[in-house]
Amino acid sequence: MQFSIKRVLPHLLVLVGFIILSLAYFSPVLKGKELFQSDIMQYIGMSKQQNDFRAETGEETYWTNSAFAGMPTYQLGAKYPHNYIKSLDLTLRFLPRPADYLFLYLLSFYVLLLVLNVDFKLAALGAIAFGFSTYLIIILGVGHNSKAHAIAYMPLVLSGILLVFQRKYIVGFILTTIALGLELVANHFQMTYYLMFLVIILGIVYFIDAYKKKALLDYFKSIGILIPAVILAIGLNATNIMATQEYVKESTRGKSELTINPDGTPKEVTSGLDRDYITQFSYGFWETFNLYIPRFMGGGNGEDVGKDSMTYTAFRKLGATPAQALEESKHAPMYWGDQPIVEAPAYIGAVVLFLFVLGLFLVKGRLKWWLVAGTLFSLLLSYGKNLGFLTNFFIEYVPLYNKFRAVTSIQVILELCIPVLAVLGLSKLFKHSDDNKDTLSALKYSVLITGGIALLFLVFKSSFDFAGINDGFYRQNYGQDFIDAVKEDRKTLFVSDTIRTLILVLLSAGTIFLFLKQKLKKNTALIVLGCLILFDLISVDKRYVNDDDFVSALQVNKPFQANAADKEILKDTTYYRVFDLVSGPSKPSYFHNSLNGYNAAELKRYSELFDFYVANNNMNVLNMLNTKYVIVKDKDGTVFPYTNKDANGNAWFVSKLKPVETANEEILALDSLNTKQTAVINSKWIHGENYSLEYTVDSTANISLINHKPNYLKYKSNNRKDGFVVFSEIYYPHGWHAYIDGVPANISNVDYVLRGVKVPSGEHIIEFKFDPKVVHTGSTIALASSILVCVLIVLGLVFGIRQIVNERT
Repeated sequence: MQFSIKRVLPHLLVLVGFIILSLAYFSPVLKGKELFQSDIMQYIGMSKQQNDFRAETGEETYWTNSAFAGMPTYQLGAKYPHNYIKSLDLTLRFLPRPADYLFLYLLSFYVLLLVLNVDFKLAALGAIAFGFSTYLIIILGVGHNSKAHAIAYMPLVLSGILLVFQRKYIVGFILTTIALGLELVANHFQMTYYLMFLVIILGIVYFIDAYKKKALLDYFKSIGILIPAVILAIGLNATNIMATQEYVKESTRGKSELTINPDGTPKEVTSGLDRDYITQFSYGFWETFNLYIPRFMGGGNGEDVGKDSMTYTAFRKLGATPAQALEESKHAPMYWGDQPIVEAPAYIGAVVLFLFVLGLFLVKGRLKWWLVAGTLFSLLLSYGKNLGFLTNFFIEYVPLYNKFRAVTSIQVILELCIPVLAVLGLSKLFKHSDDNKDTLSALKYSVLITGGIALLFLVFKSSFDFAGINDGFYRQNYGQDFIDAVKEDRKTLFVSDTIRTLILVLLSAGTIFLFLKQKLKKNTALIVLGCLILFDLISVDKRYVNDDDFVSALQVNKPFQANAADKEILKDTTYYRVFDLVSGPSKPSYFHNSLNGYNAAELKRYSELFDFYVANNNMNVLNMLNTKYVIVKDKDGTVFPYTNKDANGNAWFVSKLKPVETANEEILALDSLNTKQTAVINSKWIHGENYSLEYTVDSTANISLINHKPNYLKYKSNNRKDGFVVFSEIYYPHGWHAYIDGVPANISNVDYVLRGVKVPSGEHIIEFKFDPKVVHTGSTIALASSILVCVLIVLGLVFGIRQIVNERT
């Protein structure tokens, strides 16, 4: 027992240290404050209706009417039955947010390095190098929580896979299953997709190694064990994966039926996102050095350059008061790269990159080539349109690649690989420090390479023009003198951070040199390197995410305040929609059933309708969407709600159906269509349902909404003859069920985005219920998978205990 405690105690101390570090960096959480995250603010607006419904009823709605006129909640934090892997995830994230994600970064990477047989002290050092990487902190600052969540579990997934390849089959299988299950819980499939690339590279490198060592049997045995682990991990998340897969085909990530743009020009038809949209954020070649020198390209779009800057002086010359100039200087446009917006540089660390280069010389074998290949692969694809032939190949031929935007995000792979190789290099150095000649040679070349690069930039700094793509805007508004001042500040940042990097490299190299010369003990050298890494990364992180970003919990949880227009509209207790032309994208969803919204994957047809008509304030289309209020500003800037008395209402009988053959004809017909009398419909519905093209609508025909919830609508109708009703509700082919007097009825897609139902003569009760089959099926699979995983864990423990007993006897 004593032996076991001695083995476990160091790891427990490391975990306690990780908790302290996580809370220390985000210390305002200890005072009850919360990090103000812009994306989370938008998410709160979008998800308020479903959260309110859950709180009021104890039930889950998988549909919300508060955003984009109506959409599934699958990507808005929907909760599913039997999602036990989510419970495990919540247990691991016991710290207050965002300290919980930082702790996961550290814990997961620590486990990976332990699996790679790294000493626990070095593993802790590596975890710090990974966890405080600037990009990983920045995404927490802006609220990319699901991305951070998925990245945090990446090292844990790799740990399980590597254990299997190390022939530790039982523990490797269990860890891979659980870790991948947790990875999928994060619900950021783009990050998981990029992780898949790194795993494929690992598989290729290990296959080549196994072939050379004539160990292909063991290799394929490992693959055979990993396949069921992947299947079980997917099973644990079956509901979310199946619902997302069903939804993505109907979202902007799916293939459009349109072949024209809103202006009538031909549209590039793809099975995913538009190429320009995918590559809008493409890493510039020179930006590569941001990984090594934090403000090589100026840092972010809004850097704090202070009172002593040329920018401050320029604002004073333009007539700003000292206070105004100082405030403007806190958000100076220092970034001069090619991307439209950059919050902060993706800085990995001068010390970490120096150790990575050292690792290139010291580490041998398959692990090195896997990590190097992963790094290069990630970097090359992050260049996007700047390396067009490679990016175009992946968009055209690699499955699912065109479903994701912001190709720079793939750099999460190199941000994982680089610190791993850096720590493996250190581990090699400390284990074989007696081989001084080769190690000193590696150290010398590493300093020459990394330090030489920094020196070259200092010598040839005049070769750069420090001109940004947005400078024309500032020149037009503030003049050429202002731009000249900004360029001087960019040059100053370039020089100061390059010198900073050079000093850190020399200090790191000096520490290792003293260790090799036996002037420093191993633990002392580790402490010094750890302090250098912490100083290096945290001092840069704090430029972008610091205590000033924390606010009261109330401000985070209730980020929107109703203005006079909102309050006036809320007096109306009927069922309608609002189009807000004044507020941000998700604030309207916080208070109303809105045409606005904020989501990376809205329903495709609604998005197209919005671009064609809603964005242009086409009243004909606004009427059919039952837009009763439009929030606008008058000539004096006062916000007020315009009441649209011509809105079609919740449902109406039409006298005609106008058949068309294509999606192009369908959407173009809406421009001049009298939607109160006629509904445009694709011919496939006419033929499939045997609809008439004309219906009699007399003065007695009426339909009214008598009950409504996000996932349930109830109408009462009365018409003397058979009729056709158009409902101002968004059509979605999966999960909505219609009933007329309790008997199932067919729902057709009309007016491009709405629902239509044929109603027989007489008085009827018409109901719509959103009860997606995919949730029931997925939940059953998740329950079965959870039970099976628990059984396998128990069997694995029993087998392990028996092995220990047998070895002792």
